[in-house]
Amino acid sequence: MSSKTSKFTWCLLASLYTTQYLGLGFLVVALVVILREQGATLGQVSLIYLMGMVWPFKFLWAPLVDKFSIARIGHYRTWLIVMQSGLALTFLGFGQFDPLNDFTVIYTLCLFVAVFSATQDIAIDGLACRLLSPDERGLGNGIQIAGGLLGNMLGGGAVLLAYPHLGWHGSVVILAVGTCLPLTLLAGFREPRWDTSQATGHALIRCIRSFWRQPNGRRWLVLLLVYPMSSSLAYALITPILVDAGWRMERIGFSVNIVGSSLGVLAALSTGWLLTKLGRRKALIGAALVQIPGIAIIALPVFDYTSEMVATLSVGLFFLLYNPAATVLATVMMDHASFERPATDYTFQYSLNMFVAMGMMSAGAALADTFGYAGVLALAVLAAIIAALLSWRYRPTGRALYPTDDVSFPSATSAIAEEAG
Repeated sequence: MSSKTSKFTWCLLASLYTTQYLGLGFLVVALVVILREQGATLGQVSLIYLMGMVWPFKFLWAPLVDKFSIARIGHYRTWLIVMQSGLALTFLGFGQFDPLNDFTVIYTLCLFVAVFSATQDIAIDGLACRLLSPDERGLGNGIQIAGGLLGNMLGGGAVLLAYPHLGWHGSVVILAVGTCLPLTLLAGFREPRWDTSQATGHALIRCIRSFWRQPNGRRWLVLLLVYPMSSSLAYALITPILVDAGWRMERIGFSVNIVGSSLGVLAALSTGWLLTKLGRRKALIGAALVQIPGIAIIALPVFDYTSEMVATLSVGLFFLLYNPAATVLATVMMDHASFERPATDYTFQYSLNMFVAMGMMSAGAALADTFGYAGVLALAVLAAIIAALLSWRYRPTGRALYPTDDVSFPSATSAIAEEAG
């Protein structure tokens, strides 16, 4: 496939999708461990985890990202420059305070990180929806999912490993520098001048109502809600099982955050490439079918096969086999986003999917008390089978500009972004 999008733009998208998760990975993994080791209470730790709830609610301000910008800078480029700069400055701000003694200030800065990264995600998704033609979206969303996993791995795992050597100040400076890297690419990126004459003035409720009136919209809604249930239920079991088996946190971190995430990156990129060969429907069905054994493999640790080799293999296969589903879903979400308000449409779908995923993770941990790990895993496998059946019935006609894989990509006023140099 010869790509209409330049290598420069692919690098920009990859850097943005990776660095937006540096902060979140740092908050929910590294910062939690740092605070706990310094004597923070579990209540303080739980407040840090609450930062993850900002992302599911980002659909509330997504219409603002579609509507407002500085034209001469570029619509989504404006937001990306502001948000990336805000993230970098916030990380530098962390270094001026002690994580435990100045917890209130640190927590406020954590909220800034969550809001800046969520808004950056809205903008990059809107830009990707407009820049990428239908046959490029598979690879684009493979990069998105892989970037998220890599960002979590670097922001959480790598920073935590380096912390004994760098200390608090050195670690947050590294995060700030890493977050600044996409700014060098944004400086040389020229966003096309989009014709957005129909984009302004849509209230969120009106936008949502019109979104689900599209052909196949209700069936897509059901699939979007059911698809993440199985992997979320299964994921909720992994850490408790390994803790019960006597694993130390560093072993769990290596198996889940390093081995699992690395295989997830491989799966996402491979799926993105395969999407260009298979088309949407085959990829959707295939990812749903592959997800079933990926969920079922968690039966090994559930039934006490928790040796380091077996458990790490199980977790690795889980990440390898469920991330194709995440990649395909993200691609079809992009197909269902309109050209006029892509950030709003894509973010609304993402938020629905994330609400279900987070709810199922919480439910999985709670249900394990009643039904045991095996009972929750059985529910997860059943949900995966239902998702596969729904995928078989779904016809990805898309809504706005791209009803099928073989239509032509609409040109913007300036069809391809100009890169400096």
